[in-house]
Amino acid sequence: MPKILPATGGDVVEIILADHRWFEEALRELRDVRSDRSAVLADLATVLIAHAEAEESKVYPSLRKRHAIDAEEVEHSEHEHDEGNEALLELMEVEDTGSEEFSEKVHELSEALSHHLDEEERDVLNPARTDVSEEVRRQLGDAFAEERARLIDSGCGDIANVRKIVEAAKQH
Repeated sequence: MPKILPATGGDVVEIILADHRWFEEALRELRDVRSDRSAVLADLATVLIAHAEAEESKVYPSLRKRHAIDAEEVEHSEHEHDEGNEALLELMEVEDTGSEEFSEKVHELSEALSHHLDEEERDVLNPARTDVSEEVRRQLGDAFAEERARLIDSGCGDIANVRKIVEAAKQH
């Protein structure tokens, strides 16, 4: 299992892509019955929640303000975060990491996450590359990394917080 990526600044597109590749590796580890699935899931939950929250608070508003993405794209991406968080919570609620139910929930999370990563890389990160200056992408990368690190340090991936996030999303 790769370690949780350090929160260093730089181009926001590259930071987000590095997280995406990390998510894919974590999902591979969750599929492997020889892995310490509980530890992998704990790390994945922490990084996934921190990543999504930092995108929603730092990246999407900035890209929208610069007309790289529109309100519909922001809403769509946030909705996909909600779907991923719900699938994450369902996986976290499975007690036996060796069970068929755990494997099924890993598959559901993998499907939701893979779909989101694909769309975000095409529909959010590509406009960020072409419509936002390198300097702004670096500033945004620093803000994203700082917020992501703060959230990771806060323990944002514990089941109680994930449950709270999922419940709040259902209220909207």
